[in-house]
Amino acid sequence: MSDDQRDQTPAEPAAQAPVPAGPQPEPIRFFGTTWVNHDGGYALRRVALAVGSLTTAVAAAVLLRLSYEGLEIGNVGPFLSISVVVLFAIASSIAFVKTWGSYSSRPAPSSDEAALKGLKTIGFIGSLIAYFLRCLGEAPGEKLRRSEYEQARAEYARRRSTRTGNPAGRRPKRKK
Repeated sequence: MSDDQRDQTPAEPAAQAPVPAGPQPEPIRFFGTTWVNHDGGYALRRVALAVGSLTTAVAAAVLLRLSYEGLEIGNVGPFLSISVVVLFAIASSIAFVKTWGSYSSRPAPSSDEAALKGLKTIGFIGSLIAYFLRCLGEAPGEKLRRSEYEQARAEYARRRSTRTGNPAGRRPKRKK
């Protein structure tokens, strides 16, 4: 065996942690599974993400204001200026409502979420504000995932508790 081949072979296989039985919690972006027990810097993450989303929303609003002033300097006319403001206001409100609703229920498989992706991108300020407001109370999507996780754990416990052992070892029922 050459030196190159010896360098590529691992010395020992890495020991992996045992996987616990039962359903596992679904991780939330930026939070992982710390939302289950509110440990591992959960509160600090919530505060940091709330401040970050609010700061980003304010910066985006300032950027849109500068863009509007550019339209005014360009003297494009009142129709286009008003149309841009109305477009961003409607898109932001729709993005806020859709984002807020996505934290409390999963979209239907046949829903038109993909069709609204462009509109939600234009109204990103509404999504950022919804994220900020949700971070004030909990991790975004925590309530939904917690209810699903607790339901899955209860179902798993119910399935496990009804098992009585080996069915072949049971006595046959007596005939009357």
